[in-house]
Amino acid sequence: MKKRICIDQDDVLANTHAKMIQLYLASGAPRYELAELQEKAFQEILDENERKSIHDQIFAPGFFADIEVMPGAQEAIIALQDKYDVFVATAAMEFPNSFREKYDWLASYFPTIHWKNIIFLGDKSILGADYLIDDMPYNLHTFNGKGLLFDALHNRDETAFERVMNWTDVTNLLLD
Repeated sequence: MKKRICIDQDDVLANTHAKMIQLYLASGAPRYELAELQEKAFQEILDENERKSIHDQIFAPGFFADIEVMPGAQEAIIALQDKYDVFVATAAMEFPNSFREKYDWLASYFPTIHWKNIIFLGDKSILGADYLIDDMPYNLHTFNGKGLLFDALHNRDETAFERVMNWTDVTNLLLD
């Protein structure tokens, strides 16, 4: 029997942060430029009103429909599927519009992931897998298997988990 991997969608498979940067830059009068937004987390530089404006847009229909795929993710998933049962475990409960958009996005960009291997949930502690690849440390803290922290600006200071910087790191670690 193959080992199981659960993989988060936002900021792991999908470059959600880049989408939020686009929204910020398209807003009325952004105070920061692209380079600054790629070096620091939103919570470090944006004020409360700017963060709320972006957060509100996440609830709008269409937000999750056209997010770019993380570099290397598609090839990595195909390679991982030879050795593991691969599941996508994505938080969708907070954003009701995201269900259909996330499902359609996965079907479009990751057609080898069967619909039975897509999990929409709120609490990832219930997952029964060998590995969880996620960008949010709080999901890894409650997970019973091995957590791999996918690098992101918002988790730079986290040291409790093995960090993977990109999909090359993931495949190097899990396929060797």
